[in-house]
Amino acid sequence: MSELTKKTDEDVIEKPLPPNWILQHPMYQHLMNLDVGDSAQVHAAFLVYLDLAEVRQWKEVSGVGCSELRLVLLEGREKEGEPTQTVLPLPVHRGLCHRSVRSVLARGSPMLLCVVASDSSLVYQRMCDGLLTPDPPVCIQDQGRRQHRKRRQQH
Repeated sequence: MSELTKKTDEDVIEKPLPPNWILQHPMYQHLMNLDVGDSAQVHAAFLVYLDLAEVRQWKEVSGVGCSELRLVLLEGREKEGEPTQTVLPLPVHRGLCHRSVRSVLARGSPMLLCVVASDSSLVYQRMCDGLLTPDPPVCIQDQGRRQHRKRRQQH
C-alpha cells in the first residue's frame, strides 16, 4: 500500500447522522412508496428491517406491500440457502384480526409476527397454520421423579 492510500484511525472522522436520517434511508423511502397509508406501521417495518438486516444479519431482506391488508411485510432469509420467511411488523397499539393472520399465512412462506413497542423494543412470535409441536427444551436433565417432592415432617 502506498503512502498516499494508507489511512489510519485518526484520518477517519465519523460525521454525526442528521436528525432525520431515517427519512433519508433508501429502505424507509421504499417502504413509504408502498403506499399502505399507515406511517406508524411503516416506521415499525423499518425498525424491524434494521434489526433483521443489521443486527441479526438476515439475507435478502426486502419490503413488500400487502394491498389487501394495507400493511407492509418484510421478506428475507435467516441464513443463506434457507427458505424465505415473511415478517409482519406491527406497532403495539394496532390490533390484528384472525383474517389478517390467515391472509399472510396463505402466502405460503413461514411467518413471524414482530410487535414493535413505543420504545422500539421488538418481540418476535413464530406463526403457523395449525398446531406446531414445540422444540424440546434445551439443557434440561431428567433428575428423576422425586426432583421437587418434599414431604412435610409431622411433629
